[in-house]
Parts: sequence; C-alpha cells; structure tokens
Amino acid sequence: MLTIALPKGALLGDSIQLLQRVGLDFSSFLAPENRQLQIEDPTCQARALLVRTQDVPVYVGYGQAQLGIVGYDVLREKTPQVAQLMDLGFGQCRLSVAVKATSPYHTPQALPPYSRVASKFVHCAHEYFQQLNLPVEIIPLYGSVELGPITGMSEAIVDLVSSGKTLRENGLVEIEILFQSTARLIAHPLSYRLNTHNLQSWSNQLAEL
Repeated sequence: MLTIALPKGALLGDSIQLLQRVGLDFSSFLAPENRQLQIEDPTCQARALLVRTQDVPVYVGYGQAQLGIVGYDVLREKTPQVAQLMDLGFGQCRLSVAVKATSPYHTPQALPPYSRVASKFVHCAHEYFQQLNLPVEIIPLYGSVELGPITGMSEAIVDLVSSGKTLRENGLVEIEILFQSTARLIAHPLSYRLNTHNLQSWSNQLAEL
C-alpha cells in the first residue's frame, strides 16, 4: 500500500485537497478531535502519516513513506536524499533577511563582520552569508525568531515570511529575499524508479491537475 507523509501545519489543508482530487481522502486529519497519526484512505489504496514538516523528507528518505509533501524551504535546509518530483504551487512564502525598522543596516552586505543572525534555517543562513563572504555568527532559534533583534541578541534574522504581517507587528523589515518557497511533491528515489505501489501513476495524476 502506498504511504504518503503529510506535513502538520499550514500546508496540510491544501495537501489534503490536492490528494482528494486524485481520489485519496485523508480529510479526517482535519477533524478537531482527531489524534491519529496514521490513517488509511477509505478506498484502501493508500495511507498517510501526519508528521512535523521538517520530518517529511526524513520519512521519505528512509523509505517509510514513498511520497511526501513538504515546503521547498525544508528541502533547502535539510538537503535530504529524496527525489523532487514537482512544484505543487501552493504554500507560497519566502526566506528573507530582516532587521529592526530602526536598524542602520539596509542591506545584508551592510552588516558588520561577525554580526549575530538568529534563524531556525541555520544551513540556509550560513550558506547565504558565506556566498556574500561576510562572516557572521548564526544563532539557532526555533521559537519566535523575531525576538532576536527586538531583545538585542542579534542584528538580523533569517526567517520565512508569508504576508509580512508578523514582521511589521514586531517592528521588523525585510532587507533581502534569499529564495521563494512553495510546496513540493517528493518521493523515495528507489521506490520511484521501481514504481513501487504504482507510484509513478499517482505522480502523473497529480502532475495533470
């Protein structure tokens, strides 16, 4: 039976709607009283695992799921051993550098060497500033990253931005966009090559939507 890893959070609703269009119904994950982490489609064609967004490529990479839906930002941060099949077009956001609105630094290049940058995207932030040839200290934060500049712990942050409302409400402004992110369909590479559980057919159906 085909197993699909679905992300908790912002991408879940759109992911379930997408799969419903090819005949797979995992909508019970959206029920407020639901506590299940694994459910089977009523047609018995597939089952889904509900996991943290960052764990989707891990389950797919280790073959516990043959397909997964995850944001491009996660793939850039984790660089997992999975096959990226297609851009699904929803979940639009961007990874950006932001500073306090009162900051004297209006571009990342203007930050002084060895500035502190708070981020949950440690790999992406390090790679970006390395490309700028600007040495900075990346401070890993996994909660409210916006508090870094607010408290003075960091001069800047690297974080996901959707509407920008959270930044504005906390007195921060974007000064650079690293990349745009959308939801991606990923697959276990060997399972895809072997067409395990008719994987290529499911992928083709999703590509035709």
